[in-house]
Amino acid sequence: MSDLIDFKSLFDLSPNPYMLVDRELRYVAANHAYLRVTASRLEELLGRNLFEVFPNDPDDPNNSSARQLRESFERVLAGRKPDTLALIRYRVPLQTANGVVIEDRYWSATHTPLLDERGEVAFILQHTVDVTELQNLQRAVRAAEAARDAVVPKEQLEAGVLHRAQLIQETNEVLGAERLHLRRLFEQAPGFVAFLRGRQLVFELVNPAYFQLVGHREIIGKPVREALPEIEGQGFFELLDRVFTTGEPFVGRGLQLLVQQQPGAPLTERYVDFVYQPILEPDGTVSGIFAQGHDVTEQKHAQEELRKYREHLEELVRERTRELEESEAERRLTEAALRQAQKMEAVGKLTGGVAHDFNNLLQVIGGNLQLLQRDLVASERAQRRLQTAVGAVERGAKLASQLLAFARQQPLEPLVINPGRLLRGMDDLMRRALGEDIELQMHLADGVWNTFADPNQLENVILNLVINARDAMERAGTLTIEASNVVLDAQHTLLHPDVAPGPYVLLAISDTGCGMSPEVMERAFEPFFTTKPEGRGTGLGLSMVYGFVKQTDGHIHIDSEVGRGTTIQIYLPRALQAEVVRNEVAASPVEGGTETILVVEDDAAVRATVVEQLTELGYRVLKAHDGRSALAVIQSGLPVDLLFTDVVMPGPLRSPDLARQAKVLLPDLEVLFTSGYAENAIAHGGRLDPGVSLLSKPYRREELALKLRNQLRNRQERLSARPSSAKTAHLRILLVDDDEDVRSSACELLEVCGHRVKAVSSAEEAQKALAGDSFDVLFTDVTLPGMSGVTLAREALRQRPGLRVVIASGHDLVVGDGVPGAVLLPKPYDLTQLERVLEQLMATR
Repeated sequence: MSDLIDFKSLFDLSPNPYMLVDRELRYVAANHAYLRVTASRLEELLGRNLFEVFPNDPDDPNNSSARQLRESFERVLAGRKPDTLALIRYRVPLQTANGVVIEDRYWSATHTPLLDERGEVAFILQHTVDVTELQNLQRAVRAAEAARDAVVPKEQLEAGVLHRAQLIQETNEVLGAERLHLRRLFEQAPGFVAFLRGRQLVFELVNPAYFQLVGHREIIGKPVREALPEIEGQGFFELLDRVFTTGEPFVGRGLQLLVQQQPGAPLTERYVDFVYQPILEPDGTVSGIFAQGHDVTEQKHAQEELRKYREHLEELVRERTRELEESEAERRLTEAALRQAQKMEAVGKLTGGVAHDFNNLLQVIGGNLQLLQRDLVASERAQRRLQTAVGAVERGAKLASQLLAFARQQPLEPLVINPGRLLRGMDDLMRRALGEDIELQMHLADGVWNTFADPNQLENVILNLVINARDAMERAGTLTIEASNVVLDAQHTLLHPDVAPGPYVLLAISDTGCGMSPEVMERAFEPFFTTKPEGRGTGLGLSMVYGFVKQTDGHIHIDSEVGRGTTIQIYLPRALQAEVVRNEVAASPVEGGTETILVVEDDAAVRATVVEQLTELGYRVLKAHDGRSALAVIQSGLPVDLLFTDVVMPGPLRSPDLARQAKVLLPDLEVLFTSGYAENAIAHGGRLDPGVSLLSKPYRREELALKLRNQLRNRQERLSARPSSAKTAHLRILLVDDDEDVRSSACELLEVCGHRVKAVSSAEEAQKALAGDSFDVLFTDVTLPGMSGVTLAREALRQRPGLRVVIASGHDLVVGDGVPGAVLLPKPYDLTQLERVLEQLMATR
C-alpha cells in the first residue's frame, strides 16, 4: 500500500504531463501537469475515449496527427513494447488570460505498455514533452538563414534572435526548477531509490534511504557488482541483468537480502519489497534501471513470529487433541478421584468442626473428673468409677484426634526423620501387636531417604495399619513391611492429580488376609466406615491414616484383591536435610510452681476447670474471657510469666495477635496455646508455626503440668543465662506506704535485692524527697493519707518524665490507673515477684 502511495505522489507531482489509458484508449488517470497543458479537468476525462475528448483537427483533411497517435497506440498494443513519437503536432485547449483557446502545439510522446499477469497490455502510460518552443526556434533559424538572401535589416535579425534566446533561457529556468523539485522528491522519498545506468549498471543516483539499507559507503560511479560485492550469489545481479536485457520490469516481495552494513561487520539479514523498472530510450533500448522499494524486515519478522506462533498453536491443538483421544480412560479415573477428594474434603470439614466442640466438652468433663479424683481419695469405690469415666474421656479424645487427623486439621510437629530407623525402632511394638501366629517380615532398602513428618503420628499410622492387617488375617499369615526410594513421574501424576512428581520414600505394608472388594476400597478412607463386626472397630483407623498422609503432602494407595490380601502404599516426600535425633522425655511426677499464669478461654466451663487445676498446682492465676481483656491485663503492668490461651477466640483480637502484642510488652513472657481444633491460626499446611507451643484438648492434668513446667523452666534458664548487664542494676528507690509494717518489710526486701531505698509514709513527704534528691523508681501504695498514690505518681511523672513507677495495692486496680508506663504489683507479694516487677520495669524503660 505504501508503494502505491509513493508512486501516485510521484505521478501527480511530476512537472511533465502523464496520462494513463486502458486497452480501449479510455482515460484512467492524468496528472496535474497534463491537466494544465490541456486546460482539462480530471472528472471530464475519466472513462472517455482519448479521441472523443480531442477529436480530429478540422483544418487537417488528412487527419495526420490523430492517425499518428492512433498508430502509435496500436503498435504498443500489438508489440507490447514502448513506442515513441519524436514529434507530433496536436491541437489542444490552452488556458489564457482571455479564457480557453485552441492552439496548435508540438509534442514528443512516449507510450509505455503496463502488462497484466498474463503478459497482455492492460494500460498504456503516455509521457509527453511540449517541444513547441523548440520547433519555433528551429523555424526561426531557418527563416534567418533564408533572410540572408532577402537582405533583411541587421537590426531586425538580431532582435529576433535575442527574443528566441530569451525564450530558451526562460524555458531552461523552468526546467531547472522542475529538476530541483524532482531531486527533492527523490531525496525525501520514504522508500529506497536508486538509478543504475548502462549495461554495467553503474550507480548514478542514490537516496538516503538506500544508504540506510546497504550502509554508508562509496557507491556512486561504481558498477553494482563492485559497489555491493557481498550481494553476489543472492540472485539480485541476475534479476538486474534480466530486466536490462528484456526491458520488462520486475516486482519482488519480501526477498531476503544479506548485506554488510559496516566495514568488516558480519552480514545483516534484511527483507525488501522492490521494483526494478527499465528506463527506455525513444528507440526502445534500455539505458538504465530505476530501483525503488522498502525495507520490510520488521514486518517480515512479525509475520514470521506470527507464523511460528500459529504453527505452535496448531501443534499444541493437535497434541492436545491426541492426548484427549488417548486419555479418555485417564479422564474418567481423574474425575472419579476428584469426586472422591471432594467428598473426603466435605466430610473432613464436618468432622473438624465436630471435633472442636467435642474436645471442649471432653476438656470440661476430664478436668472435673481429675479434680474429683483428688477430692475423693478416701473412697475406693468412687475412685474406680472416676477411673472408668476418665478412661471413657481418653477414648473420646482419641476418637476426636482421629477425626482431626482425617480432616487434616491436627497440628503436626514434623521433624526430619529416617523412616527406616523409625521402623526398626518399632519392631518389638509391632510384634507384640501382631501376636505369635503372624510372621512379620521387614525389607528396608539401603540408603532410604529422610522425610519431613511428625514421628509420633507416623508411628500411630504404622501401628494402625499393622492392627488392621492383623484383624484381616485373623489367626495366621504374613505381614510384610517395605521401605524404599521411588521417583514419581508425570505419567503417574496424570492418574493421581493430587500428587506432585518428584522423589518420595515408599512405605508398603502388605498382608495375606481376606482382601477388599472394589466397593470396599472405594469407601475405605471414609470415617466410620468399617467391615469389622460391631464393637471391634470405629471405622476411623484408615481415615486417620489418609488424613495424616495428605497433611504431610504425601500420597496413599490401596491395592487389594479378595482372598489374596491387601497392600497399602504410603508415599512421603523426600527431605534433603539431615535427620533430627529425637530426645526421649522421661516420665516425671506432677510438679507445680508459684509463677503467675494468665488463662484466656471463652468457654466459661473450660476456663473454670483449668483455673482450678492451675490453682491446685500452686500457680497464681489471672483469667480473661477474650483477647482484648487479656491484653488489658498485660497492659496493666501485672506481672505475668506465662500466657495460656485458647486458639479459637471470639472478638477482633485473635490469639496469635494477642501473643505477639503481649510479647512486645513482656519480652520474657512464655506463651502456650491450647485448642481442640487449631485451624490455620498457629498451624499452616498442617504444621505448627516455628516457635509455637501447643497443648491439644482434651489434656490430662499431668500433661498440663508437664507442659507448663517445661516452658517455665526454659524461661528461668534463659533469664539466668543473661549477662549481668541485662539484669536489674542497683536502683535508687523512693518507697511510699503509710503502713509501717508493710513499709519496713518492703524496704528490707528491696535492700536484699541490692537497691538503695528511702522510705516515707505519705505523698507529701514523697514530694519533698523528690524535690531534694534523685530517684530511679517511685514505689508507692495506692491508698495513702491525703494525696493518693496514683495522683502522686502523675505529679511526679509530670515533673520528672524519666521516672519509673511501681504501684502496689491489695485491691483490684483499674487497668493502667491513668499512669502511663506504670507497673502494677498486687499485694501480697514476695521477693521473687518483686524482683520480676523491677526486671520488667527496667526492660520496658
